[in-house]
Amino acid sequence: MSIVIKNGRVIDPASQTDRVADVLIVDGRVAGVAPNLSSPKAEVFDATGMIVAPGFIDMHVHLREPGFEHAETIESGSRAAAAGGFTSVCCMPNTKPVNDSATVTSYIVERARRKAVVNVFPIGAITKGSAGEELAAIGAMKEAGAMAISDDGLPVMSARVMRRAMEFARSYDLPLIQHCEDLNLSAGGDMHEGANSVRWGLRGIPAAAEDVMAARDLLLAELTGARYHIAHISTRNAVAMVDYARKQGLPVSCEATPHHFALSDQDMAPYDSNYKMKPPLRSVRDRAAVVEAIAAGAVSAIATDHAPHPGSEKMQEFERCPFGIIGLETAMALALQELVHTGKITLSRLVELFTTGPESVMRLGRGTLATGAFGDLTIFSTELSWTYDVNQSHSRSRNSPFDGKTFRGGPVATVVGGEMVWRRG
Repeated sequence: MSIVIKNGRVIDPASQTDRVADVLIVDGRVAGVAPNLSSPKAEVFDATGMIVAPGFIDMHVHLREPGFEHAETIESGSRAAAAGGFTSVCCMPNTKPVNDSATVTSYIVERARRKAVVNVFPIGAITKGSAGEELAAIGAMKEAGAMAISDDGLPVMSARVMRRAMEFARSYDLPLIQHCEDLNLSAGGDMHEGANSVRWGLRGIPAAAEDVMAARDLLLAELTGARYHIAHISTRNAVAMVDYARKQGLPVSCEATPHHFALSDQDMAPYDSNYKMKPPLRSVRDRAAVVEAIAAGAVSAIATDHAPHPGSEKMQEFERCPFGIIGLETAMALALQELVHTGKITLSRLVELFTTGPESVMRLGRGTLATGAFGDLTIFSTELSWTYDVNQSHSRSRNSPFDGKTFRGGPVATVVGGEMVWRRG
């Protein structure tokens, strides 16, 4: 089986490629990137006027399976990923049961092999049941296929447990991904602590809740030498601390979500549960700091934190509904609209944030178009005009604040292992 993508602008930060060329994939691997390529019986896709990039990686999604299939499944989540231009996703462990053992990790790997249309890489829990008390079977999970460890959504509050986790992560050469939140400071909060939380009578989550945990963990990362990654960074102080730590040579990194660089608490529709997520939408100043960090290189990756919830759970009073929004199908378009079209970053930097950036953290062996690499491609347009209709989403859930939004630019086709798994229209 072979496919040739013709006449696109090929951008591959891994090889510093940016030119009009063809990409040939044969038997699931990249066979060449050059002008005028062809192969007998190859499927041909004309990408004239489009960008052809290595397959995009989302290093932070929630696929909900096993245990919460009413919200999402590995199959439905992977189809949403493909429709968003992603060829690989890394799924968080807050399933039921929690992915804290080789048994659950193996189930996810096998289920993805059978049902997913994109590559799915599990992330194992840091602690048993993500309870923050006793370390999970980290070595066994790695052997079963876990690519990182995290208790995402349930931060490890004990500094002692976190230190031991970092030591284990270093010994197994795994990144440790932390949801930075001091639960004592954020307890009971529903949105960012500021003028709007006061105006609407909602309990606030101060930026300091993220900052305090980030500061503690960065000190522990220095102590242990662990590869430490902050998920969905959202405050100006946390961004500054990561930037400082990186400049000191520490193996630390962070990701930013599209909703945190596209929205602030000033953009929230009052009491609309589709705007409720953790970390919450922060202040205008925090949002600007995240955008600046993306442009300056302090942020390694854009990740969606795709967090599906069914309407029966999400459409409750703001104080009672769960945190989280879906984001796989709108991530690229938001990045183009908010970062590229505004002149904040170049197209090459955008591709880097979705390919070599997450690859540098997760080490999946993806994110390049070098000869012999996996035949994963993301094809997108910078000018395509389209409107996001959440009711047409491939996800099983509909919790997005971007329903009805018209975008300039977005995915056109997604190729995984040489097979076109999604194309617009």
